[in-house]
Formats: sequence, structure tokens, C-alpha cells
Amino acid sequence: MTIMSPPRQRPTSRRPTWIIIAISLVCVTLLGAYVYPSRRNPDCYFFASSVCSPFKYWLPVVPLRELTDDEIASHVVIREILTMPSVPSKNAKIAFLFLTLGSLPFERLWEKFFLGHEDFFSIYVHASREKPVHVSPLFVGHDIRSEKVTWGKISMVDAEKRLLANALQDSDNQHFVLLSDSCIPLHNFNYVYDYLMGTNISFIDCFQDPGPHGNGRYSRQMLPEIAEVDFRKGAQWFSVKRQHALLILADSLYYTKFKLYCKAGMERRNCYADEHYLPTLFHMVDPTGIANWSVTHVDWSEGKWHPKAYRAKDVTYELLKNITSIDESFHVTSNKKRVVMQAPCLWNGMKRPCYLFARKFYPEALDNLMYLFSNYTAS
Repeated sequence: MTIMSPPRQRPTSRRPTWIIIAISLVCVTLLGAYVYPSRRNPDCYFFASSVCSPFKYWLPVVPLRELTDDEIASHVVIREILTMPSVPSKNAKIAFLFLTLGSLPFERLWEKFFLGHEDFFSIYVHASREKPVHVSPLFVGHDIRSEKVTWGKISMVDAEKRLLANALQDSDNQHFVLLSDSCIPLHNFNYVYDYLMGTNISFIDCFQDPGPHGNGRYSRQMLPEIAEVDFRKGAQWFSVKRQHALLILADSLYYTKFKLYCKAGMERRNCYADEHYLPTLFHMVDPTGIANWSVTHVDWSEGKWHPKAYRAKDVTYELLKNITSIDESFHVTSNKKRVVMQAPCLWNGMKRPCYLFARKFYPEALDNLMYLFSNYTAS
């Protein structure tokens, strides 16, 4: 005979309060991660934008506000550009875009840099003041239709877009480098070509400056499309892949905001579109697709409106080797704290020299640069 045990009395369940609180916090955290996805995914910082799907990190799943018609249209276009597969080229070239007033004082130096690599580069010259006189046959016939450019005004961005539009007509151009008439090469052509073609990111200078020369230039009239938290600053001298060059040409929404509300003397402040438009645009639409530094070196240590300029006496082998050995980028804020933001220059996860080009050099430095070229570009 089986003896049945009396049924056990189940104790009343009393879940500790801390468990309920912990579960609630986890739920809130997961909900926040879903609604506000991170704009930066460090795992895909140096890989293709299409692989990392940066657009999903840009647009929240549930918008905080209703988007305007222009924003919806812009988001669709940008998403399509960022996710479209790249078309491989059998003869990939770098387009060198020279933004100049007239003749290029270092044309002979650039000729020395380009010679022997004619199938791997294209040249475009935007001369805004006078028709350039070329001393190198490599530059003859490569002037584009130009318009007047004024420092600090939107016409500077217009000239950049004009150069890109001309260069994009050649489907072999896969990377686009913006240079000034005071720029020089720091390495030989093969080094520069491998550096730019060997990674699938663009080199656009971009950082947040809470000071008067950063966020102090922001206008609330840029709302709702551009919030102050997204406003960024950086040098205009970019190097961008074809996908990003197309995006720059396609954008009208954010460009218009800068054209209307980023001006010198507006709201008792000076805002310069060429220093803020591209950094802000790419911080918002493809932050994992840019390196946050420019491959063109410039020295702002003098604290003036314009960077340090090198005269003939300044141009030595030591100066050029020092610049080419820099492997960390840094930015200094314009507020009272003058915070220095320093980071290693990573190329496909490896620490590499930051700079491929440098400025500003006076024309009188040409002879010294020609003499030193083979030595300081030996890499």
C-alpha cells in the first residue's frame, strides 16, 4: 500500500524588491538602446560603410519628432548612396583637386611627385582669381570653369563641390583630395596611393569644440535639422572616397542651412561654412565612415586666424621629417580650458603617420623643397 505524503504547503512568494528594481533598469536600458542606437560602432570604424550599415546608427527607430518632407527626401537619398555597392575600377585613380587663386607656385614640385604614375591620377584646377599659367605639361588643359571664391564664405564650399562634380565625371576616380596652392606632398606617389586606396574611409577633420570658435558659431536657426549637439568643426582639406564625394554633391538640405545661417558677422558671430559644413554633415550621416582627421598637416600653434606659414629659411630636412613622423592627431578647443583632444592615427587598425601633405608654404620655398624632395619623400 502506498502511503501518500500530505501535500506540502507552498510558501507565499515574496520577491525581493531589489530584483524588481534590477529587472526594471535592464528593461529601460534595452529600450533606450533600441530607440536611441549608438552613433559610433568602434568595431566597424575602419571598414566599409556598407558593411557596418552606418545608417542604422544615424536614424533612430522611433523619431523624436515628425520629419519634414525635405528631411525624409534627404534621408532616402543619403541612405541609398551609403548602402549602394561600390563599382570596382580596373584603373582606379586619385583625383587631385587644386583650389587656388591663380597659378600654382609648386607646380614643378607636384610634377616631380606625379611623374611616372600618369595612369593613376587626375588633376583638376579651380583658379578663382586669374587664369593660371602652367609650367608643367601635366597641368595643361586641366583647368575647370571657376567662380570667385571669398575666404570664410559659402563660395568656398561651392568651389569644392564644383571640383568634385568635374572629377566625378571620370568613373575611374575613386578617391578625391582637396589641396590648396600652398600645399606640398610629404611622401612619394606610391606611398600616397597605397595609403588612400588601401582603406575604405574618408579623411575628414571633425571634432566638437564647445568654445566661441566652435559651438559658439552655431545658430539655432539651423533647427530642427541640425541640433547644436551635432555641430562640428574641422579643417576643410579633405580626402574622400567616391561614395562620400557623391553624397556631398547630393546634399542640399544641410548645405542650405549652412548657406543661410553660417556667415561672417551673422548674429554677432563669425561662422565659416568651410570649417563646419562637412564635419557636421558626416558626423550626422556617416560618423563611422570618416577618420576625424585630415591627411593635410597644418600648424595652428601661433594662435592666429591663419596657420603658420613656412618661408624658405624654415624649410629644412628636419622640419619635413618631423612632420612626416607625426602619428597622433590632436585638436584644441577654443574655450577657456583649451582642452587638447589627442588620438593615434589608425590606418586599418594600425598606427601610421597622419599626414600625406602639408601647408602653408610660401612660393619662395620652392627651390629648397625641390632639392630636398627625394630625401624627405623616400618612404
